Amino acid sequence: MKMALRGVKVVEMAGLAPAPFCGKILADFGASVIRVDKPKSPDMDRLCRGKRSLAVDLKKPEGIGLVKKLCKGADVLIEPYRRGVMEKIGLGPKELMKDNPGLIYARLTGFGQAGPYADMAGHDINYVAISGLLSMLGRKEGPPTPPINLLADFAGGGLMCSLGIALALLERSRSGKGQVIDANMVEGAAYVGAWMYTSRDMWIWGKDRGCNWLDSGSHFYDTYETLDGRYMAVGAVEPHFYHEFVTLLGLNPDEVGQFDDFDEMKLIIQKRFKERTQEDWCKVFDGKDACVTPVLTRDEAPHHPHNADRKSFVPTGTEGQYEPIPAPRLSRTPGSITEDAKAPIIGQHTSEILSELGYNQEDIKGLIQGKAIMQAKEKVSSLIHPLFFL
Repeated sequence: MKMALRGVKVVEMAGLAPAPFCGKILADFGASVIRVDKPKSPDMDRLCRGKRSLAVDLKKPEGIGLVKKLCKGADVLIEPYRRGVMEKIGLGPKELMKDNPGLIYARLTGFGQAGPYADMAGHDINYVAISGLLSMLGRKEGPPTPPINLLADFAGGGLMCSLGIALALLERSRSGKGQVIDANMVEGAAYVGAWMYTSRDMWIWGKDRGCNWLDSGSHFYDTYETLDGRYMAVGAVEPHFYHEFVTLLGLNPDEVGQFDDFDEMKLIIQKRFKERTQEDWCKVFDGKDACVTPVLTRDEAPHHPHNADRKSFVPTGTEGQYEPIPAPRLSRTPGSITEDAKAPIIGQHTSEILSELGYNQEDIKGLIQGKAIMQAKEKVSSLIHPLFFL
């Protein structure tokens, strides 16, 4: 099968969440991705499908030299460390791009390569807070609510970094030159939320958090509990959709006005939804232009008729578990999950990759004995003790 990034060679320095997601996107669309792992490090990456693992000790000169050689023939490097870490170990962009001027050097950090916070630690919640978006998330009379770690880590981080890489690869096809990408999660999250900045003069905003049209303040854009403790999602914003919504709900549109008191209307709608189960309401709203859908769990989503018909999810290999297919769908060169695209064990492909780089078996044996590299022998448990995070 032809794939959009077939032939693109990517080196991904192992990290958590944003960088692995970026590498996963590239791998899903055909790139050959080698993840550079630390020997005997905890196996916490759940976004490594279709990649190969090379375990290298970057504290040893032999390990640094190996990575330099690997990057000399690469198209892309993804690095997730704080500013200056790669320079300290001799793997900064100046060093690597001297030997490989066409290298796309993607630096994925929280606060970016410059500024007062550049060297400060942070997580998704901190980056979203600084982006200005966290202040808008949450219900009224409550504190801001972080959207798990989706907005900065994955949308503003991994996804935006993959876009930057695609753009840089496109430009390189004309100029032949690589470049450094400063992909940071503060600016990435803010850019994802650009409409939140440019729409401030619209009537849908203007009130406190949780009191506006789209932030759970209105009765026509919210979730409602059903008789069986499940939920339905309502997005009946336009008047004709709202009319259909309240009519199918069994209410009188003249008595439940779209722009009447939001809190009062919510109470009326809440009471109505609790009269039936989620399944009952699905039978009422499915296929209707009322913008009402069930709130599904991760276990249910793959089996929903719409998702099942489109084959939007595929089995992970663990019984009963699924994961989403690559998106978006390209008509000629779609992303694909091949049967052999399994998650690698840390160090699983070390010898294989070194052989491809020209190392002979004696060289590889010597590097293993010197503990500059590690070749995995068997799969170790992926269970991480909770104290690891403390």
